[in-house]
Amino acid sequence: MGLFFSRETENGATISVWEITESENELLDLCSVPSEELEELQFTKSTARRKELLAVRALLNEMFGGKVYLGHHDNGRPFLQNSLTEISISHTARFACIITHPEESVGIDIESVKRNFLSVEKRALSDDEREDVSEKNRNTHLAIYWSAKEAVFKRMSRSDVDFARQIFIKKFTPRDEGEITAIYTDNDGHEEEFELNYEIFNDHVMVWIVG
Repeated sequence: MGLFFSRETENGATISVWEITESENELLDLCSVPSEELEELQFTKSTARRKELLAVRALLNEMFGGKVYLGHHDNGRPFLQNSLTEISISHTARFACIITHPEESVGIDIESVKRNFLSVEKRALSDDEREDVSEKNRNTHLAIYWSAKEAVFKRMSRSDVDFARQIFIKKFTPRDEGEITAIYTDNDGHEEEFELNYEIFNDHVMVWIVG
């Protein structure tokens, strides 16, 4: 399938999504992979995981014309080695997505709504958040909660964040797309409030944050 869509948001970010329908060899033929990423692929045992990584590289090549080098900070947050553009990446077995912004910090996460979120509910949601989960749309509601917290975590670029205690998502009603509010509390008790956007497509939820 290749590039599923690419669009610019109102706040100047660009979101691009790749649908992974190709084989591993087809993805290798589609993109130019730097040597350090090829080495990482050689140590990745899972075929599905290798395809996800290659789809990210194909998407980077599509967005930047192939002349981009990806690095990672100690906490795992990706950065572009030869660009000041801010970037965040996420992927599932079916989709890879990237958000970029020329200046603002960003975060993005994508999840299948068919995933079992039982363990997520127990360890990543506060008591108040669990009480707000809709029984009618339970798995979708949990998917949005988890993706939102992941997006905030990626945007903050910090290690050892307690999702249940430090990232709180204000009550919302799940829809096909919408906005939600998150509050991040650091270890000193200082709070930051963020507005996130989300949308649901092809049994996946994608949540992103800019700024």
